[in-house]
Amino acid sequence: MLYLLDANVTITANSTYYPIDQVPEFWDWLQHQGESGRIKMPLEIWEEVKQGRKDDQLVKWISQPHIEDALLLKETVDSALVQRVVEAYAPDVTDDEVVQIGRDPFLIAYALASPADRWVVTVEASRPSALRGNRRVPDVCTSVGVFWCGPFHLNKVLGFRT
Repeated sequence: MLYLLDANVTITANSTYYPIDQVPEFWDWLQHQGESGRIKMPLEIWEEVKQGRKDDQLVKWISQPHIEDALLLKETVDSALVQRVVEAYAPDVTDDEVVQIGRDPFLIAYALASPADRWVVTVEASRPSALRGNRRVPDVCTSVGVFWCGPFHLNKVLGFRT
């Protein structure tokens, strides 16, 4: 099984419950899981994390070549799958909605490329009543047949311990 991380997984972990300077074991574990091929981050999502402040601990950590080598998914996205995911938000999304949606369709499209073997990991909570550009990653995943989970489920499944 391959777990594909949303940017919010690393951003929230660092800012809330596993700060890099306080719980380095989590970040070492994340690197190890990446090296083992269990966790990856698509390029589009990787770039989203790297766009943070250059003095941010997470940006420094993720910018290291050995971390990039461990976590970066080395694939190109299938544009037809991205389009299919975008249409799951709404069949007629506007340009403004595409901007609002951001890079999430890429994350989901990478999982959709092999839905039996890939899960999306996101901090976002399901909100089935949300429409169009306001739809959440879990709900779009469900719409296109991609499994998803939260980061604590991932930690449990892959056995994170300090």
